[in-house]
Amino acid sequence: PSKFRGPRRPVEQVSWNDCKEFITKLNKLTGKNFRLPTEAEWEYAARGGKNNSPFKYSGSDNWEEVAGKSSYKSHAVMIYKPNALGIYDMSGNVMEMCWDFKGKYSSNAVSDPVNTKYDDYAPLRILRDRAYDESERPFTYRTTYGGYGLDRYGFRIVQSVR
Repeated sequence: PSKFRGPRRPVEQVSWNDCKEFITKLNKLTGKNFRLPTEAEWEYAARGGKNNSPFKYSGSDNWEEVAGKSSYKSHAVMIYKPNALGIYDMSGNVMEMCWDFKGKYSSNAVSDPVNTKYDDYAPLRILRDRAYDESERPFTYRTTYGGYGLDRYGFRIVQSVR
């Protein structure tokens, strides 16, 4: 259903439920275990993994190297510099859906916290990254949405190792 189509453009205008349906079909087709990343996994990847990059954006302190200028549409993937893990477009193109609901995380050290419970904010889901039509934002930016699809919202999948 993407508004901006092309062989190298990100998929957008999909809802959280559309993503779940796609992933379920992909898992059946491949026999693998794909899913949306948790918010903590998304940020870990954006930071460059265990090396925990000191950059303001995912892969650089220079916005033009990793995301380019604000635009009226999404751009082709993999045209800007990747981060330390070789992952592209984690600082701009479409906002990316995460598995988590909005909620508070514990201030205690935890490994991969996941908020799968409804609370006062329910049913808001987490979005990470920056959309193509927004100004510069560090990769730590997060917001919420109600699970619907817009041309600014996309997704990235991860594979769980069984």
